[in-house]
Amino acid sequence: MLPDPVCETCGLPISRAGLCSTCVSQPPPFRAMRSWAVFEEPIRSALHQLKYRRNLALGDALAGPLAGYVRQLGWSIDLVLPVPLGRRRMRERGYNQVALVAFPLAERAGWQYAPRGLSRVRETRSQVGLSADERKENMQDAFRADRTRVRGSTVLLMDDVATTGATLSACAGALLEAGAQAVYALTLARALPHHGLTHV
Repeated sequence: MLPDPVCETCGLPISRAGLCSTCVSQPPPFRAMRSWAVFEEPIRSALHQLKYRRNLALGDALAGPLAGYVRQLGWSIDLVLPVPLGRRRMRERGYNQVALVAFPLAERAGWQYAPRGLSRVRETRSQVGLSADERKENMQDAFRADRTRVRGSTVLLMDDVATTGATLSACAGALLEAGAQAVYALTLARALPHHGLTHV
């Protein structure tokens, strides 16, 4: 688990309750982001299994405690969407690893699952090794939301690991532009600053 307190908006551990300096100066488009665990063992290996081994049983197993964690947050959610892969990455891998957790989580919580509510309309390069500013630029205008699916809904946007939040911010912006009422972001893990962006 991430150490308390965390920033009320982006969920990054801070020294005292409230908002971090980044969220004060540049508020993200999502209402709040939280991560279930720190990006270290054993969660790092579990995410590797999801990403490269298509471990359906693991996705279902992770959805259980994740559902309990989200219930504690008290968010009122209508739709669950995984961050979409680009066409090339989807062809290579054959599946979206985030969906392996997002779908059973939606089922357990009784929320609608809408994997096609958001699409990646521009291929992006890997975020690994990019600085925070480069990650933000890389994700600019990369996503489009389906207005008919998301309009008026409070959306839970899911990804596997959060680093700077650039991907989730770009997705949230597209969802709000398409008429979503609010966007909350949830990841299985959070890479803390000492992990270094070059490794995540």
